[in-house]
Amino acid sequence: MTPIRHNHSDADPVLDAARDCVLAVGVRRTTLTDVARRAGVSRMTLYRRWPDVRTLVGDLMTREWIGVALSAMPERHPGAPARPRIVDGLVAGVAAFRAHPLFHKILDVDPELLLPYVLDRRGASQDALLALLGDALEEGHADGSVRRVHPELQARALLLVVQSFTLSLRTMTEEPADGAGAAATDDPAAAPGPRTAGPGSGAAVALDEAAFLGELRTILERTLTP
Repeated sequence: MTPIRHNHSDADPVLDAARDCVLAVGVRRTTLTDVARRAGVSRMTLYRRWPDVRTLVGDLMTREWIGVALSAMPERHPGAPARPRIVDGLVAGVAAFRAHPLFHKILDVDPELLLPYVLDRRGASQDALLALLGDALEEGHADGSVRRVHPELQARALLLVVQSFTLSLRTMTEEPADGAGAAATDDPAAAPGPRTAGPGSGAAVALDEAAFLGELRTILERTLTP
């Protein structure tokens, strides 16, 4: 797996302090002075390792995102095919990212921090995830459970799919408000709730996160099945 820059320990108190600061006030209002005070170190100690807050937050995101991905991937079991493990890990990873408080905070308050990794270049965490995926795909090729394609191409294509679900899913979901809806509006069409599958079908369809994660599972299964 691609090594994390600076070789930070998972328990690095500076990264822990940076996470607490960002969760409290967002990235733009976080300063190295705030982080140093919270971590109990001098500002010069921080400046020797990180020239600015964005560099520090970049390392924080790398640690957190890799941790989410590793935690989401099920353990290997001898003799078990790799494909179910890959699919379960990717779907669980998307759900875990979307529930992660740091991801929520950055997406809500400082979304521009994520744009370079979507539009311009890969980050360290993406490279590490590609390495993790590549290893799992090669296992699937060897046991016959995964469609044979060059593993690097296959890993990158899968990452593009799961990134889209992770970053953009909330633009497509329609979660019903608790106890709200029809009572809050005179227009039944504007009330939250299940939508019909199509004109004249009469079949209700959920458009919540769980439904889309189910679709993601189907997409992944179909693209990986030989």
